[in-house]
Amino acid sequence: MLIQLLTNHPEAALTIVQRTPVWVWGLFAGLLLLGAIQLRTRRLRLGRALAPAIGLALFGLVSLVRDLASTPWLLLGLLAWALGLGLLLWAGSHTAPRAGTAYDPASRRFTVPGSVWPLLTIVAIFLLKYGVGVELAMQPTLRHDPAFALAMAAGYGLLTGLFAARLTGLWRLASVRTA
Repeated sequence: MLIQLLTNHPEAALTIVQRTPVWVWGLFAGLLLLGAIQLRTRRLRLGRALAPAIGLALFGLVSLVRDLASTPWLLLGLLAWALGLGLLLWAGSHTAPRAGTAYDPASRRFTVPGSVWPLLTIVAIFLLKYGVGVELAMQPTLRHDPAFALAMAAGYGLLTGLFAARLTGLWRLASVRTA
């Protein structure tokens, strides 16, 4: 409905943005900052590399639970989320780390090259949550639609998995270097 509304009435975008709570834009700014940090090459420990992925996983999971808590689709939604996440983590475990990624066992730090992909993934997760929020505000009964619920859950899971998948390469790199 949102895409159809914006296609037929692009002026509605201004109304939607104006009715968005201010804290949402603060969250978006923080997420953009997190994504911008990923643009530059960094040296960090595994825990620090894991923190954004864990935070975004929790953001998606809490969003999913909040959106589906009062529906019969919560359990299936959680399963769809976990399958999406697991699928991309599995795929990530079969790909080599990006060129320029290195692990120094002496300092237990990784060198991680900058990339635009984490920023784009973070923005996609935010836009999915924002779009779902707008859709549910316009049509609260939509949360009871199994197709909507499962598509939303799978989307959160896939995007979370996409962000987290690159960490499997770091994990493998550290385990090979320390073995």
